[in-house]
Amino acid sequence: MNATQVSDHELVTRAQQGSEKAYRELLGRYERPVFSIVYRMIRDREQAEDLAQETFVRVFNHIDRYDPKYKFSSWIFKIATNLTIDHIRRKELNTVSIDGSRNATTADQIEATAITIISPDENPEELLEAKELGEEIEEAIGRLRPEYRAAILLRHVEGREYQEIAEIMGLPLGTVKTYIHRGRNELRDSLQHLKV
Repeated sequence: MNATQVSDHELVTRAQQGSEKAYRELLGRYERPVFSIVYRMIRDREQAEDLAQETFVRVFNHIDRYDPKYKFSSWIFKIATNLTIDHIRRKELNTVSIDGSRNATTADQIEATAITIISPDENPEELLEAKELGEEIEEAIGRLRPEYRAAILLRHVEGREYQEIAEIMGLPLGTVKTYIHRGRNELRDSLQHLKV
């Protein structure tokens, strides 16, 4: 059986028993997704790399605390989003970018860090309008409270289900729904001037 056929649960069990190979496989599986969610929240490549690294340090230092009744992905994203929210609160970051990292050097990095809002059927004028709209949206998302921003990004960018967002953020399901609802309302209010 190759490593890609081994479940996260089995890898965690092996990592808890001290398997370095299991640690490396978990890192390989989650390095990019963790970096992606952190980067989308703060839009600073260097800081995102540091926070992603800190996430894995915490995960591996506390692997014995993992509760297998939850998905491993939820647990690791919870650690990553909590670290990032704490960082945002300390730094008071104001914007996120939908165009991908300005530091991205490969197509994969750009794709992993970009929010796509462009239709392939648009003409150059529509592309410019979409880019300007995207900039307004990213600024509005950047002005949200960190908790609202995390919930909105997990739901609408990462496509996570409400229950998984609740697990990731360590909040009751009702609180997550409230954060998303309030975040959407704040975005709607911020972007109301764009209505025609």
